[in-house]
Amino acid sequence: MDLRLFFATLLSLGSVALAAVPGFDISHYQSSVDFAAAYSSGARFVIIKATEGTTYVDPSFDSHYTGATNAGLIHGGYHFAHPDTSSGASQANYFVSNGGDWSGDGITLPGMLDLEGGCAGLSASAMVSWIKDFSDTYHSKTRRFPLIYTNPSWWSSCTSDSNTFVNTNPLVLARYSSSAGTPPGGWPYYTIWQFNDVYQYGGDSDTFNGEFSSLQKLATG
Repeated sequence: MDLRLFFATLLSLGSVALAAVPGFDISHYQSSVDFAAAYSSGARFVIIKATEGTTYVDPSFDSHYTGATNAGLIHGGYHFAHPDTSSGASQANYFVSNGGDWSGDGITLPGMLDLEGGCAGLSASAMVSWIKDFSDTYHSKTRRFPLIYTNPSWWSSCTSDSNTFVNTNPLVLARYSSSAGTPPGGWPYYTIWQFNDVYQYGGDSDTFNGEFSSLQKLATG
């Protein structure tokens, strides 16, 4: 997907309100997820933890992925970053090999890079380089750029509010509030907003910023 064209289209809408598509994200901490009930309630996507670093695969990933597929949810995996343990390229390769790959089947989202916690002892420039290493490697493997999950505080502290990824990587904004606020890093808008750490059927509550057809486009590329 050409994000520059995507962003330009969205910005051209001016004050026209965009639709929203409900979704959620999960990991092994959610041992019981009711995917069918989530779909019946209106959810249309789920993001599922797959990996951390280069040594950990979420033990619930396979069952969660199967449950999401069977329920008809658009779905993708996410990788919890450990920038202090290995290179971005190494972690991207591990992610792709253990659930984070993308396919053009129309129901698979590009993988998501989860950036949170501390800055791993890296300078802002080193962190941006690490993220780019991950992102470029993921793109070389899948032809898609990964979603980037972060919150404004982390992005400001750990990347000095870098705008390096605005034209390539969709933003998944973590902000538990009644409004999303201003996105960090120069992103003109969020693609997905994680707005609550509770979801009725398991996990955290998310919303996609657009029509269902745009969510499908994100999946198909």
